[in-house]
Amino acid sequence: MESAVLKPISSMAAGGQAVLANTPCAGCKFLRRKCQQDCIFKPYFPPDQPQKFVNVHRVFGASNVSKILNELSPFEREAAVNSLFFEAEMRLRDPIKGCVGIISLLQRKLRQLQIDLFTAQSELVKCQSQLQQKQQQHQKMMMMRGYAAEMVGSFGRPSLAVGDDHQHNTLGAIS
Repeated sequence: MESAVLKPISSMAAGGQAVLANTPCAGCKFLRRKCQQDCIFKPYFPPDQPQKFVNVHRVFGASNVSKILNELSPFEREAAVNSLFFEAEMRLRDPIKGCVGIISLLQRKLRQLQIDLFTAQSELVKCQSQLQQKQQQHQKMMMMRGYAAEMVGSFGRPSLAVGDDHQHNTLGAIS
């Protein structure tokens, strides 16, 4: 006689989780019914995640979830279950607004972040402009110093005013 120990079957459920043979899915376990091999809930509500089904059932009802999943193609079902689960979680947290409340909160945060970004960009432009002005002033000063050094270097002494230079030459000629 074979033992009653459950053995894993080789197939994987949606989401990459191994399904145990003869183990009811979270949906059938909660509803206290026998889980058939072709159970619509089995791939999406594994036995190790009972709260996922409980929350979806509380908000939408098992019958409605079953109808929704049966109307979808198999490749759309996992996304639908994830959406239903998210909406159920949000509806249980905030029974009045549900996920719309979260969306509104995130939109407000996004607007504030956009304002903060605009302010930071404006401040950056202002700082860059000030830096550019300081660099230009510095370049002008360096050019002026270079010109002054060039003038001193070419005459060997600081240049005199035109009249002073003329008097110096005449005095030099007399002596």
